[in-house]
Amino acid sequence: MRRVAKLSAACIATAALALTATACGSTSSEKGSSSSPSSSEGGKGGIKIGLAYDVGGRGDRSFNDSAARGADKAEKEFGGSIKELTAKSSDTEADREQRLTDLADAGYNPIVAIGYTYATSVGKVAAKYPKINFGLIDSVVDAKNVDSITFTEEQGSYLAGVAAALKTKKDHVGFIGGVDNPLIKKFAAGYVQGVHDTNPKVKVDVQYLTHGSDTSGFASPDKGKEAASGQLDNGADVIYAAAGSSGNGSIEAVSGVKGAWGIGVDSDQYNIPGLAKYKNSILTSMVKNVDVGVYDFVKSVNDGTPLNGNQIYSLAKGGVGLATSGGFIDDIQPQLDAAKKKIVDGTVKVKTS
Repeated sequence: MRRVAKLSAACIATAALALTATACGSTSSEKGSSSSPSSSEGGKGGIKIGLAYDVGGRGDRSFNDSAARGADKAEKEFGGSIKELTAKSSDTEADREQRLTDLADAGYNPIVAIGYTYATSVGKVAAKYPKINFGLIDSVVDAKNVDSITFTEEQGSYLAGVAAALKTKKDHVGFIGGVDNPLIKKFAAGYVQGVHDTNPKVKVDVQYLTHGSDTSGFASPDKGKEAASGQLDNGADVIYAAAGSSGNGSIEAVSGVKGAWGIGVDSDQYNIPGLAKYKNSILTSMVKNVDVGVYDFVKSVNDGTPLNGNQIYSLAKGGVGLATSGGFIDDIQPQLDAAKKKIVDGTVKVKTS
């Protein structure tokens, strides 16, 4: 089994592996998991990977878990160790900067910052540690030692909208976003366009769990469940949630309504063990292959040719797409393939807002 080494940032106590992050001092919480014998506290050989998670951390069954899979694959392939720190929804910019600094001071290279909220802190810390390579998910920082890893979420979400429009029996679907920021609005824009391009008569409810700098919308399954229940009561029968672990609550709510479907996000949520009892209600998932971006970056550092600039993982490059687990979209695959072709060849331009 692999054992991930743990780093204490601004505190001594560690937090148990859980669905959401638990506060530890003023800056971060920690997550650990089993590891291969090659990974140890001292990092005996191999590559030392530092992970700074977004809220929810490892175990969110969605965004952070996808990033973790990429690091796990790299650690298994190259040996070494992984250390993980997790954000809290109450983080300040100073907290994020300190988290990255702690990893840099501990000798971890590369360091991957998972989530757009780290953009400013990555810019600051990367300038202070020019010999360390930083990866940034979902935002762009222009620096020689930063690899900005972004995705065309709107394109994958367009396909999710096509699927929703073809599967709804009530001509009424829903979207739940974790926070009303530009990134999540890309998911919403693509989804709504996909729905309406497929069937203009379908109504789309759009709802965000939190607003502005409040990122708790990504780590509140109870809020996701309440929002989905409200949309179901309002007549929607297909709900797509782009809300981190809050989306788990949405899927739970959908599973309790006969004939309703949930659409997962980031990871193939049909195959997530913690969601197994709901899997027959998961129509598909808009898979965002963060794991591929993380692995590619770590491999480049291990190979001695670190990536930098902006790596864009698009639909055409397999960066996003729809999961087929469960076989629930097999009957509409020809329509989905046709829609994908139009996006890839430029016939359809997917909106980002």
